[in-house]
Amino acid sequence: MTIVIGADRAQTREELSTTSYDLLVIGGGILGTSVTWMAAQAGLRVAMVDAGDFAGATSSASSKLVHGGLRYLQTGNVKLVAENHRERRALAADIAPHLVKPLTFLVPIYKGGPHGAAKLGAGVFLYSALSVFGDGMGKVITPHQALAKVPALRSEGLRAAAVYGDHQMNDSRVAVMTVRAAVDAGATVLNHAEVVGLRKTSGTVTGAELRDRLDGTEFGVSARLVLNATGPWVDHLRRMEDPDAAPSIRLSKGAHLVLRRHEPWKAALTTPIDKYRVSFAIPWEDHLLLGTTDEAYEGDPGAVSPTEADIAQILDEAGHAVRDTQLRREDITYAFAGLRVLPGGPGDVTAAKRETVVSRGSGGMLSVAGGKWTTYRHIGKHVFDTLAHLPGRPLGDDLADILPAVPLPGLASPDAVALRLWTDRERGVTRMDPLVARHLATHYGSIAFDLARLIREEPALGERIHPDGPDIWAQAVYARDHEWAATVDDVVRRRTTLTVRGLDTPEVRARITELLG
Repeated sequence: MTIVIGADRAQTREELSTTSYDLLVIGGGILGTSVTWMAAQAGLRVAMVDAGDFAGATSSASSKLVHGGLRYLQTGNVKLVAENHRERRALAADIAPHLVKPLTFLVPIYKGGPHGAAKLGAGVFLYSALSVFGDGMGKVITPHQALAKVPALRSEGLRAAAVYGDHQMNDSRVAVMTVRAAVDAGATVLNHAEVVGLRKTSGTVTGAELRDRLDGTEFGVSARLVLNATGPWVDHLRRMEDPDAAPSIRLSKGAHLVLRRHEPWKAALTTPIDKYRVSFAIPWEDHLLLGTTDEAYEGDPGAVSPTEADIAQILDEAGHAVRDTQLRREDITYAFAGLRVLPGGPGDVTAAKRETVVSRGSGGMLSVAGGKWTTYRHIGKHVFDTLAHLPGRPLGDDLADILPAVPLPGLASPDAVALRLWTDRERGVTRMDPLVARHLATHYGSIAFDLARLIREEPALGERIHPDGPDIWAQAVYARDHEWAATVDDVVRRRTTLTVRGLDTPEVRARITELLG
């Protein structure tokens, strides 16, 4: 029996504790979710658990970009950029066009800046060529043209701007949809389930002991193979397997700010800070996303948060290209930080390679760390391929081929979904606000029609949760019943946009607490 979406937690625990799985994935971030999805597609019995919420840590603290990585050209890594572009195009065209949208980027060129117009012009042309000109041709435009796209752009000393195309998304929504895709493919999943010990048979790791963080229930899961995909906590779990395990990773903190936007932006900014670092200013969720920082972190991964120094640095670096009037502290609605998982070793974290590290412990547990959203499917396939070909073939030989481009649930044109939501009106039912219709279409795709049905059955669910944002009560109900939302933060931070907009007021949180029951 496969647990259906929105199944009761007790029922899911029963399923987990009574089934013998081929693969247990510990960690529901980018990596764990992707590998779970791939394993389920290959026909394996796979379970995934996370101590917090799915994508509850670093995987929902990204720069929200699906991009080729323009700055990688600076280090001559043309092959990596081309690979990133291939995955980016697949996500935008075939996998998640309802969740991933194109965005124009400007690189402002200032007098005395680290890069000249000729160099950046050649760079964005090569960048667009590596994407087979799928987002147009990279070029250089005049200051006047740049200001027309970004009115808040600082004009003093502005010589020109290089233009290129990339994509963006809401990482939390992509994560939830990927979990749903894994469950649709046959996986069993549970969030807020913490590993408190590993099961061993003759010295080999064969499962895990867990505790439900919501009600304290303890249970266990048995599996032929266990994958540790816990991100910043990867070494913590490795020490459960082997107390003498040496550190395998190091951490780098990246912080971001979200600010109210005073006027529309038709493009994002990639501002060079020095020869290698850039600062992003990105229109996102009707706000402005600024970041990011990159510094070594050695504290508790669960306690990572933006500091006053992070906020000052982000505003200062954004100020290289953004006018002060758009960088007022009173306009900050949210600040967040996540941890990049980097290979262990000497040197500065800013120079460390962003690569995926796979290792196998003394008890046979596989540990994997390091990933990014743009190539998360590709990394998931790579890790799964590694699991499938381990010595002794613990997963067996009879695995189905994974289809090359299985779309995420809700695949549809967001424009078409928004139009349908706005124009569909039954007698006596108020027409949906076009802003709400657009919001649902770009966060759920065709699944937005399920929310529309909830509203038809109970019109009060069509009301906005907060008058200043587009999120509606149907989203909270849907999150509870179909998207594994069990806590207030699950709803306000990762299933809706209430927190990033600064709208998760005490009153809103109290009502959602009541809704979750």
